[in-house]
Amino acid sequence: MFFSADSYQKKNLSSVVIDYIKEMILVGVYKESDHVLESEVANKLGISRAPVREGMRQLEKEGILTTIPRKGTYVTRYTLDDIKEVFDIRLLLENNILDIIINENKMTEEDFDKLNNIVNEMVKVVRSSEDPIKKAMKINMNDIEFHRFIWQKSGSKRRVEILEGIFFQLRMAMLYDTNKTGNLLVTATDHYEIIKHLRNNDLEKSKKALKEHIISYKEGDF
Repeated sequence: MFFSADSYQKKNLSSVVIDYIKEMILVGVYKESDHVLESEVANKLGISRAPVREGMRQLEKEGILTTIPRKGTYVTRYTLDDIKEVFDIRLLLENNILDIIINENKMTEEDFDKLNNIVNEMVKVVRSSEDPIKKAMKINMNDIEFHRFIWQKSGSKRRVEILEGIFFQLRMAMLYDTNKTGNLLVTATDHYEIIKHLRNNDLEKSKKALKEHIISYKEGDF
C-alpha cells in the first residue's frame, strides 16, 4: 500500500502535533489532568484538526493522553503505582545494561568525563537562583541525558528500544516526582556514586548506587 502525498503531509503534521504537546507538558503549560482541546492545538499550530486528532490518538497509545468518552482528552495523571511501575521496568533493564557495561568494559575515561560534566551541570543548576520548577525541569533533563548516555554505550539495541519506548513516560514520572520531593541536590549528587563504581568496575556497588538513586525517586514524599 502506497501513501498519497496528502496522507504523507498529514502524517508529518501529526508528528508536529505530538512534539508540540509533549513540549507543552514538559514546560508545564499542560499539567497532569489538564484538558487538551483539539481546536486549541489546531489554532495554535495553524493547521486543520485532522492531524491534531491523529497526533492525539498516538499520544493516547503512548499513555501520555487519556480520552474520557463524552468529556474529552486529558494529560494522563500518573498515580504512585504508575510511577513505581515505570521505575521498576527501568531498574530491571538498567541493571542488565550495567552488566554489559562492566563485563564488556564498554566505558572509557572520556565517557566518565562526559558523565561527570553532566552531573556538574546538575549541581550548578541546583545552586542557581532559578525558579524551583525550572530547576526541577533542568535536573530532569540532565538526569535522563546521563542515563541515556549509559544506555547507548551498552550497545544493547533491544533494551535501549524498550527504554526509549517509555522515555517520555519516564520523564513525566521523574518531573512529577522531583517537583514533589524537592531534594534536587540529592538527585544530582547520587550520580557521582554511580560514576565512581562504574569507573572501578564494581558491578555490585554500581547496581546498589543505581537502585538507591531510583528508589529515592520512587519513594518520594507524595
